[in-house]
Amino acid sequence: MAVSRKDPKGRKLREGESWRNDGRYSYRFTDIRTGKRRTIYAQDLPELREKEKKIAKDMDDNILTDSAIKKMTLNTLFERYMATRELKEPTRVNYIRVWNNRVKDEIGNIKVVQMLPSHIKAYYSKLSKAGYAHSTIKYINNMIFPALEMAVDDDIIRKNPAKGSISDYGRPAEERGALTVLQQEKLIDFVKQGNVYDTYYRVLTIMIGTGLRCGELIGLTWKDVDTRARRLNVDHQLIYKNLGDGCRFHISTPKTDSGIRVIPMTQEVQKAFEEQRKINFMLAKDKSFEVDGYSSFVFTAKSGRPLMPYGVNSVLYNIVDAYNKAEVQKAKKEHRKAELLPKVSAHVMRHTACTRMAECRMDIKVLQYIMGHAHFDVTMEVYNHLGDRARIENEIAKLDSMAVNF
Repeated sequence: MAVSRKDPKGRKLREGESWRNDGRYSYRFTDIRTGKRRTIYAQDLPELREKEKKIAKDMDDNILTDSAIKKMTLNTLFERYMATRELKEPTRVNYIRVWNNRVKDEIGNIKVVQMLPSHIKAYYSKLSKAGYAHSTIKYINNMIFPALEMAVDDDIIRKNPAKGSISDYGRPAEERGALTVLQQEKLIDFVKQGNVYDTYYRVLTIMIGTGLRCGELIGLTWKDVDTRARRLNVDHQLIYKNLGDGCRFHISTPKTDSGIRVIPMTQEVQKAFEEQRKINFMLAKDKSFEVDGYSSFVFTAKSGRPLMPYGVNSVLYNIVDAYNKAEVQKAKKEHRKAELLPKVSAHVMRHTACTRMAECRMDIKVLQYIMGHAHFDVTMEVYNHLGDRARIENEIAKLDSMAVNF
């Protein structure tokens, strides 16, 4: 196609610039990063030269300009990012599942070089309006942000458009604190003295006495339990997920080294394990069910299979529901207001265990070890909460003393 060193308006064209017979302007240059020749186009000369300035700045800043890089979408970038991460298989599967379900078809097809902070904020706002919790949006941001940060490190973009975008999108997480001592006693007594849920008394006693995570609890085998030495070995957890082979049980190691620990037993926990062993023997529960080489699980269903993760929470919900129904009926007969228990999950039981230990002023580093907390500040939050409550109670006590003086 014929080209001219001047445009129809008589303006002199620079090296690499051309005016085309179709009325467009073009600029041809060599990409210094790839050595390839590239051409850009514009409808007029001022527009072309703005594009030239950007290319020059990209080259000065060492920004990649290869056409394949320029066409990269957020989905493609995420795949590259995941290839650089060393993750446990359950975590990797979960990341990919959430991405495919929540991000892929929403903003995943936007080109990385064209992505703006407004794109991400609008997406988070959409999730927020749909009722997603802040923690869910934060989880998604924890995938998007580092992927885009990698693009900054690779000189694909200058700034991370996800920086500072999380804000306060999403509904606040439900505040599910630890049970009070009285609530804990009511829950345990209800289970122990009843004839429906009494089989779970030992499970609840062990949860409160050890602070185990749900996966750690259901993954316990009798090899992990040493009642003579009164020690509990924790070095794995049981999960029920689809890791590419259908939904089934898998053994997973803790996410961090702090999850591997040996927990001393209280006498109450020791007794609970001994009683559980006798019950398993009397019921002749099948010990042959195996998961990745692990068998003889402590807590099993009638079939001999380990308890399901969601099954533990389901049992806790049912126990609380049964207690509250009984309490309402009792309160009506006694003409008083019913004192209901809050919703209780495996996480609430773990938090309750941690709180009871903190209330006994257990050394905070020891508590961090027993709970398997990777970060000190997680354990410290429990102590801070106790401190706040104690300060409030002290201030109220001052009011009582003032009333006496009056």
